Amino acid sequence: MSKKSKKKDKKDKHKKAAASPENASTSLDLRSVEMPPRPKPLKPAEIQALRAAMNASQALFARLLNVSSNAVESWEQGIRQPRQATLKLLHIARKNPSALLS
Repeated sequence: MSKKSKKKDKKDKHKKAAASPENASTSLDLRSVEMPPRPKPLKPAEIQALRAAMNASQALFARLLNVSSNAVESWEQGIRQPRQATLKLLHIARKNPSALLS
């Protein structure tokens, strides 16, 4: 028997098994998940206050967040806003600053 015919036989067996009534699910499990809202933007002063509360320089704070020091500087000057993933991390850091240190 060739490799192609073996693969075809295997596929046919899977199709038959999936279609058979004994393998059909008798109950349906539906879940309802509520997505949390997007993190609210932080003001430059809030970002600076968070960094100061952690007693971190801009360079250290940037390293903890895995961003550049220029990004932190731009946020604190109000030139740019952190991206959504970073905002989420900043909100987590506000509630639990040690989360960034682990």
